[in-house]
Amino acid sequence: MKGHACISLLVFSFLIVGGIFAQEKDKMKYNKLTEAEKAVIIDKGTERPFSGIYYKFDEDGNYLCKQCGQPLFHSSDKFNSECGWPSFDDAIPGAVKQIPDRNGIRTEIVCSNCGAHLGHVFTGEKFTPKDTRYCVNSISLNFLPLTGIKKEEKKAIFASGCFWGTEYMFRGRKGVLATRVGYSGGHVKNPTYQQVSRGNTGHAESLEITYDPKKISYEELVKLFFETHDFTQIGGQGPDIGPQYRSAIFYLDDEQKKTAEEVKKLLRDMGYSVATEITKAGVFWPAEDYHQNYYGKTGGQPYCHAYRKIF
Repeated sequence: MKGHACISLLVFSFLIVGGIFAQEKDKMKYNKLTEAEKAVIIDKGTERPFSGIYYKFDEDGNYLCKQCGQPLFHSSDKFNSECGWPSFDDAIPGAVKQIPDRNGIRTEIVCSNCGAHLGHVFTGEKFTPKDTRYCVNSISLNFLPLTGIKKEEKKAIFASGCFWGTEYMFRGRKGVLATRVGYSGGHVKNPTYQQVSRGNTGHAESLEITYDPKKISYEELVKLFFETHDFTQIGGQGPDIGPQYRSAIFYLDDEQKKTAEEVKKLLRDMGYSVATEITKAGVFWPAEDYHQNYYGKTGGQPYCHAYRKIF
């Protein structure tokens, strides 16, 4: 994962994917914009503060790019910053691209699909534990409300070495609604991959899973977690050595803690030496976009994760 060959493969894969994406994007037909919308979305203007329809707006649903319709933000990540524009402390993985602003001071955010100007992103303001504020123009957005009965969703966070492989083993499983890789268990806010790779942030490469408990239970997820990596290895996973590759379950409530401890005890009763730590979850920090669904993008397979039936 860390060698020059992997870096070359990553760059090559992005060039191929990027070329296909560019060809497909040329075929897209975007929504027709009004002159006011063009002034912000195309010409990178800013709507007047406190004037947007989504500033004081708290319905459940997704916020979409007005130009192309790509989902950008979940309502669960929206918060009131009193700044005059809609604020989010997270974006849907891969949906929002950050680029240097034309004035070289701020960081602009655009739709990763069509390049529509959305607003700017700020850090260091401490509005939420994620310490990030996506400041977005309402005029750049459409809103898609949740309809009918809201699907029950829960989350789980696991770490089992390289998060590319951990995600690969869970993604697409029945009942798993969404996955995203990131960093958990450390003391550094908004960590980067380079920082975590040094092994001194306390963070582990982790996977956040959104799942439907009616289709897959937390216990089933925990058992799959143990069945897809070497939980007996201390301080790493396979050839990846360091605390950032440790085996860990980050529980989100007492019920998850109890379940994780019961499954861990079951393994010990079966004669296994279990190195997995069970720790209360803190903030989950999403990793950089190119890490999300890495093997899905590149067509590769894990080098230190494999399924073996235990339970």
